[in-house]
Amino acid sequence: MAPIPEGAAAISLPALDDGLLYAVSTGSYHDPHAVLGQHRVSAPGVADPVTVIRTLRPLASEVSAVLETGAHIELAHIAHGIWQGIDIVGAHSYKIEARYADGSTWTADDPYRFAPSIGDLDLHLIGEGRHEQLWTALGAHVREIDGVRGTAFTVWAPHARAARVVGDFNDWDGTRHAMRNMGPTGVWELFIPELGAGTIYKFDMLGQNGAWVRKADPMARAAEIPPATASVVTETGYGWNDGGWMRERSSRDPHAGPMSVYELHLGSWRPGLGYRDAADQLIDYVGALGYTHVEFLPLAEHPFGGSWGYQVTGYYAPTSRFGSPDDLRYLIDRLHQAGIGVILDWVPGHFPKDEWALAHFDGQPLYEHGDPRRGEQKDWGTLVFDFGNSQVRNFLVANALYWLEEFHIDGLRVDAVASMLYLDYSREDGEWLPNIHGGRENLEAISFLQEVTATSYKRNPGTVMIAEESTSWAGVTAPTSSGGLGFGLKWNMGWMHDSLQYIQEDPMYRSYHHSEITFSFVYAFSENFMLPISHDEVVHGKGSLLSKMPGDHWQQLANVRAYLAFMWSHPGKQLLFMGQEFGQPSEWSEERGLDWWILDQPSHRGLWDLVAQLNSLYRANPALWALDNDPAGFEWLDGSDAAGNVVAFLRWDREGNPIAAILNFSGNPHSEYRLGLPFAGEWEEVLNTDAEAFGGSGVGNLGVVTAYDEPWAAQSASAVLTLPPLGGLWLRPRSK
Repeated sequence: MAPIPEGAAAISLPALDDGLLYAVSTGSYHDPHAVLGQHRVSAPGVADPVTVIRTLRPLASEVSAVLETGAHIELAHIAHGIWQGIDIVGAHSYKIEARYADGSTWTADDPYRFAPSIGDLDLHLIGEGRHEQLWTALGAHVREIDGVRGTAFTVWAPHARAARVVGDFNDWDGTRHAMRNMGPTGVWELFIPELGAGTIYKFDMLGQNGAWVRKADPMARAAEIPPATASVVTETGYGWNDGGWMRERSSRDPHAGPMSVYELHLGSWRPGLGYRDAADQLIDYVGALGYTHVEFLPLAEHPFGGSWGYQVTGYYAPTSRFGSPDDLRYLIDRLHQAGIGVILDWVPGHFPKDEWALAHFDGQPLYEHGDPRRGEQKDWGTLVFDFGNSQVRNFLVANALYWLEEFHIDGLRVDAVASMLYLDYSREDGEWLPNIHGGRENLEAISFLQEVTATSYKRNPGTVMIAEESTSWAGVTAPTSSGGLGFGLKWNMGWMHDSLQYIQEDPMYRSYHHSEITFSFVYAFSENFMLPISHDEVVHGKGSLLSKMPGDHWQQLANVRAYLAFMWSHPGKQLLFMGQEFGQPSEWSEERGLDWWILDQPSHRGLWDLVAQLNSLYRANPALWALDNDPAGFEWLDGSDAAGNVVAFLRWDREGNPIAAILNFSGNPHSEYRLGLPFAGEWEEVLNTDAEAFGGSGVGNLGVVTAYDEPWAAQSASAVLTLPPLGGLWLRPRSK
């Protein structure tokens, strides 16, 4: 042992206030680093300031500071488990060695000797609510400081009087790991040496009411597997291999390209698969079907599986049910390498009330609006974000960027946008608070949505922001520069509602409901639309898509085939929830897998083959997608044949190449059916949903239709067709 520096014992130090020492010893002081650690202080009778070392070791019998030179400085107990001593040489790196009555010795780096792990620029941006990479500043990060490896913990808790880090490493007693307040931004910080990835932790915060609350980290990038609720320190070493995909993505406009989306709930698609396990199977399956994208129901951490991920407690943590964050990166990387884009469901509109999560985070409303007339969503038993708080908005905007940038997500589908736009959403009179102009529009939420869409597009070219918005709000997909919300696409809930209502009618009554299948064309170009048949349409007693259809089993399958041909040819992108591609008979439940066994039946396999053919033809024919958002891409052939239950229209690409879609929703074939077409010549029957290969009856036109220079219904040519019952045809000219 090196000798103790001479002269230190003769120096007396000014006494510290006992109340201050007690507060530090209980971890309830807002700036423990001001007392603990290494400090230059003036001592009576000493010309120059001396270095004092203080540490908290409440149960020790002897404590010393071990300098990097090997010298030991014995510390004296001053009060409440706090020890101090003097290093007359000056500031050093050191460790604390504590000896106990049972003869044991414990040596460790002292968290309180390190400079702050968060910089002034980060604090400034957080204070301004403009930190676009907030996840790099807040949360838990494995770092090396002064040559010592450990974890830096930071949390935003502006109302807290004190904050502590707790976990297995300190037996969930945070008195020895109190955090320091970094000033008016409300950020708290502590670097704890030797802690690394896998550490389980939470934050204890002392509220203004004097009560402690224990919370998971809002910025945690990993969490325990539910029902456990703690946060987990993580670091990524993942090496991406999707550079080609990312470069190509940044050069294209997804709104003007093909987009056919397979929506799935990962936990029930094929139960038991993790992120890595799912990669091969999902790529093989979705690739064989020809979808351009998959869309995952929310993958952010959530405590209750029955919420399907829509009640989020860990916005920055991929759910650990299926593996680690790097496992999710692997799945997305593999999908990209296979040419499949990834969309993620994102839920910024509300969050659950779990006492260990965001609710009353630092002892009072913080993330939620404090007035229940704006801060609660009674329909779902959840809380609503305070969109007018710049730091809360920053939390959400950065979260969108986090998924796009850290996980290479290609698009976000934003859930329940309508609930954010309207202050009176699902509220009775007296239950909502008007805006400053006396109106029902949530001006702060509108501004937030504009910020998140504009920022996402600015930072991540080639991605897409999609709104689930169920009202007639104008300008959802209009640019923010002209007052719009700035989304790229909007779910067409009107099309979904009307078309499903129509298709559920018995064919003999559909003529009375013809406007339900045609009305969507009136407003088809008022927004940039996506056509969804989502999970919401096949749960809660709604039955599966197949079970909605009238008639016997053959007729039900025929109806589905015709309906999907209508959906794929209608202007707009399309999304279909898992299981509907093969005619799942039963309603979806997250508690079990899909009815995969039914693919052994030829008729259901035929429907699966039809979806694959729809996707193949869709991707190969720009007429079906290039002008989705331009009225020039659509032209009626016949929208008024209510008596025949027929809908016929043209889709055009930019080069003037058409696809003719003819849908016969009656239960009988139509022979000798004259249809106007834009020019004479041979037209290929590239799709017939009644083909025997798809499980149909084989009624059709033998693959070729000839149009003659005989004008009909405002078209310069016409052809006589045979329309199959409950069937759809797509025609394409062989030459123009």
